[in-house]
Amino acid sequence: MEILKEVLKRKGAGWLLAGGLAAGVAAGCSTVQTTQGGAIGIDRKQSMSALVSEEELDAGAIKAYTEVMTKEKAEGDLNADPKMTARVQAIAKRIIPQTGVFRPDAPKWKWEVNVIQSDELNAWCMPGGKIAFYSGIITKLNLTDDEIAAIMGHEIAHALREHARERASEQATTGLVIGVGSALLGAGQAGSDLTQMAYHAVFGLKHSRLHETEADRIGVELAARAGYDPRASITLWEKMGKASGGKGSPEFLSTHPSAETRTADLRDYSARVMPLYEKAK
Repeated sequence: MEILKEVLKRKGAGWLLAGGLAAGVAAGCSTVQTTQGGAIGIDRKQSMSALVSEEELDAGAIKAYTEVMTKEKAEGDLNADPKMTARVQAIAKRIIPQTGVFRPDAPKWKWEVNVIQSDELNAWCMPGGKIAFYSGIITKLNLTDDEIAAIMGHEIAHALREHARERASEQATTGLVIGVGSALLGAGQAGSDLTQMAYHAVFGLKHSRLHETEADRIGVELAARAGYDPRASITLWEKMGKASGGKGSPEFLSTHPSAETRTADLRDYSARVMPLYEKAK
């Protein structure tokens, strides 16, 4: 989802090239299925590198998330509006139990949900269930609860499918490693390797069209199962289109589906999960 951008760009984050992997190190990829198919039937097998383990990426995400939230709290931007925070967390409370349909282990993740005071139209979910919403996406787009659920379901889907790990694995196999400089957090020293890995995997690598489509489809099912209207994903993208002024790269120049392609797919898959919504609401 294009909503997910370089989260710390407004803080003056700098991305530095750290260099290639050590010569002669084998990537060692294996084919895995990170999730069950659910009603929408996501069954693509994924290639993961042994150099980027799920445990390491999750550990790095915990550290990275803690550092981001600590910085936002120090600047007075963390959960500045208690009512908005409660609203977002209440929606998450309904969606998170539904993740078990795709991953039985996911409901037991150490989930965290916070709201960052910012004008950006942004939201993201790190590996292991570390969620952040920016207040701007809620206020500027005047989001309904159903539309917030659409965004949240999409971002959670990226974590369930381990898209960040998959993207990092792709980079590892080509021998490319991008590190994050100390300017990212202004701490004088770059964070630990695990923290850098998490930052890079989540914020430094764009999702592919395939990842975006998978997250869209899983997202509407998660929302529907939680009792939120899956058709809100369509109105959400209409609002996003208006907010961007209709600007956007042609599909063949972008790693993301065009607005027309995405909307058509969301209409299809939201219709498929309507029975789940009718049952849950």
